[in-house]
Amino acid sequence: MRSVINESIAAILDGARADGRDVLLDPEGFALLEVMGIPTPRHIFVRSSKDLEASQLTPFAGDRVVVKVATPRILHKTDLGGVLAVPKEYHVVQAAIQTMERKFAHNDVVGFTLNEYIPHDRMLGGQLLLGMRWTDDFGPIVTLGPGGIYAEFLAENLRPGSGAVILSPNVNSAADMDAVFAGKAITRLVTRHVRGRDARMSSEKLSEFVHTFLEFAKMSMPHQVAEFEINPLAITERGPIALDVLLKMGDGSAPERTWRPTQKIRNLLEPQSIALIGVSRSDNPGRMILKNILREGFSPQRTYLVKPGFDELDGVRCFPSITALPETVDLFVVSVAAARLPEIMQEVIGSQKAESIIVIPGGMGERDGTEELEEGMRFALQESRRSTWQGPVVNGGNCLGIRSAPGRYDTTFIPHNKIWSDKRIEVPLAVIAQSGAFAAARSSKLAPLDPRYLITVGNQSDLTVGDYLTYLKDDPNLAVFACYVEGFRPLDGPSEIAASGRTVILYRAGRTEAGASATVSHTASIAGDYSVTRELAESVGVVVADSLAEFDDLIRVFCYLRNTTVGGWRLGAVSNAGFECVAIADSLSRFFLPSFTSDTTERLREIFGACGIDTIVDVRNPVDLTPLMGDALYEEAVKAVMTDANI
Repeated sequence: MRSVINESIAAILDGARADGRDVLLDPEGFALLEVMGIPTPRHIFVRSSKDLEASQLTPFAGDRVVVKVATPRILHKTDLGGVLAVPKEYHVVQAAIQTMERKFAHNDVVGFTLNEYIPHDRMLGGQLLLGMRWTDDFGPIVTLGPGGIYAEFLAENLRPGSGAVILSPNVNSAADMDAVFAGKAITRLVTRHVRGRDARMSSEKLSEFVHTFLEFAKMSMPHQVAEFEINPLAITERGPIALDVLLKMGDGSAPERTWRPTQKIRNLLEPQSIALIGVSRSDNPGRMILKNILREGFSPQRTYLVKPGFDELDGVRCFPSITALPETVDLFVVSVAAARLPEIMQEVIGSQKAESIIVIPGGMGERDGTEELEEGMRFALQESRRSTWQGPVVNGGNCLGIRSAPGRYDTTFIPHNKIWSDKRIEVPLAVIAQSGAFAAARSSKLAPLDPRYLITVGNQSDLTVGDYLTYLKDDPNLAVFACYVEGFRPLDGPSEIAASGRTVILYRAGRTEAGASATVSHTASIAGDYSVTRELAESVGVVVADSLAEFDDLIRVFCYLRNTTVGGWRLGAVSNAGFECVAIADSLSRFFLPSFTSDTTERLREIFGACGIDTIVDVRNPVDLTPLMGDALYEEAVKAVMTDANI
């Protein structure tokens, strides 16, 4: 049955292509929907007003018909007067067609369709938009939202995340779909009783429609279909009916996710040997990297420098060339000018002297004129991937490097005291960021938290954020993954890692047009659709941060409280300012403020009395400790609230 459906759809698309079109006309779109099992109005096609016969109107129910112009030049016909609902009378219908013939005389009109007039509720929830399109990050996505002529207005003005359902067959399971549906205003509006009006349709039926689109998207995008939209999908007494359809065809090509030997990430993160090039006698970035590697405890005996004219530097042996290295190293760190990179990469790969490479140089892919350099590096990599050796994996370029606690090394070129605290608390955290400066700033702000991995991926010229998430998802020593992303590489959106019970925190940069432009100039990223990223990430359990401050707070919460069981929404609040207590009470959302137990109340009264504020404020939740409370008693008050049985 599936093959018959596929053949029928292919025949419709091939017919349009043979006619030199990359869009379907209404009759073709309706025919495709019918193959998919999606109801459409009764309709006929006529070439011109002269071809219309009175008998053709007889099969249409009711006293009205809808006349639509059929042309590949006009996609949104309603806005331009290409759709008219008129009385079902021969001369009136003919006159409507003649009006359109004059109006669209220069728009390659193929003909006109006469469509059954479908009575339906035009209020919010009575019309839906069901569409699919291709995204580089996630592949095909399917969107369900408010439809009709107000679709764009509602999409722009509803609270982000509340208006539309966004799903992807590459990301979401059936369980994900049910969870997403339950949290959206549009699905509740359609499938639930609302103020004296029964549900418009069952959640099962709505889910069935979306699932049909997901299946078709997975099967057809982007090689056959680039964009497909039903608007509106009218909710009628007969059930949902597609009143209008738009389909743009694909060009026959389909992107593929570039294969990489990701098992070699182990060589990168836990190397047994390291070589560096670009280390000088002065404190250049390469020299700082060497010092940081040795400071972290990596063996000087398994560390090598490519430095002609030197025997050793900082107790590390030097070699005149890459080919002279005594072994194939697990990790090769390149800290040279970008112009030298292709030559070095070709020598490393040609001599098979490294299983993994960190490329530090900036400018690759960011500045005009560097495209050829980056292409040369990629060509060398691609050639090596065809060999049985499979070549090295590459992190970067334009990255700050990596700090790996299990690997006992740090290839960042920032002095230790700039970002790391002397007092470290080891936490099961991996920070994966495109921006090196972002990673450094977060490390400084989050001190004394000491992540197991700090990975800056830069341009993602080879290894991507998704590669690291996939590789590390089974690491039992990791519980929290914090990711800063400016742009995913093709088909590299958030993985299934959240389903394993670990926490993924995501800050997606480039959410505005200006921000997207800035990310391209910063790390040569593909600036994707922020709303799509947010919706799909949250649908699989990723925690999305709305700001950098929230990103930091979320990391602290999930690291410090990762073993804490949350028993409910009973909040205990403490402040030293009355206005903050009021603000807390005004901002509770799902939380509520219970009374304290008698033991806690008595303990807080003792603390209040010890500093003399018992005559100023009463014990209540939120707790107002006033500016008079000293540090030691403040800490005692916080402990009392935290250990209260009601909190």
